[in-house]
Amino acid sequence: MEYGLEYGKDVLTIHRDAIKPGQRVLITDDLLATGGTIEATIKLVEELGGVVAGIAFLIELSYLDGRDKLDGFDILTLMKY
Repeated sequence: MEYGLEYGKDVLTIHRDAIKPGQRVLITDDLLATGGTIEATIKLVEELGGVVAGIAFLIELSYLDGRDKLDGFDILTLMKY
């Protein structure tokens, strides 16, 4: 899954058999900034038939509005700046 960064593009990959259809997945990441990485991760999980049960971050940079891309998901953030 190719996605945009503030300074270019990057690619995320996952094995096709990593998630079974209907499997509930908790996505965790260290940082929520603009939301591009987590948005691509959600798409990968959903393309494999997984269900995103929630999303957790250690840090959220709230002034970059990455949370706006995650409407409808349960989100846990430990620290906000």
